[in-house]
Amino acid sequence: MDDYPLLNVFWTMLWFFLWIMWFFLLFKIVTDIFRDDEMSGWGKAGWLIFCIVLPFLGVLVYVIARGSGMTRRDVKQAKASEAAFQDYIRKTAGTAPGGGRGGNVEELARLAELKDKGVLTEEEFQQAKTKLLA
Repeated sequence: MDDYPLLNVFWTMLWFFLWIMWFFLLFKIVTDIFRDDEMSGWGKAGWLIFCIVLPFLGVLVYVIARGSGMTRRDVKQAKASEAAFQDYIRKTAGTAPGGGRGGNVEELARLAELKDKGVLTEEEFQQAKTKLLA
């Protein structure tokens, strides 16, 4: 243990951490290149080659040249994902705007209430429910 002092352990950990951060940034940049709808295929190929052939310089230049666009694309993708998730929740819960199944849920609740009050028999309730869900 004497041949590897504590300061060297610190420097090794720091360089390892920076190396991992660089890999994370490289993968982020590659996904951003493919996600960009405004960039042509040749532009994407050029950036990929630049980032693969000269990785450290390519990543640095990409972040400087297109860093703000990365943020906009991240926000756009997050909003699209959130909107798709909310739409899925609405459809699943049956409260989709513009008709959807929202009326069906309310109608089923009304039918169940009528059945509980004795206005509808079990057979009538099942027929109405089947017709409503079809």
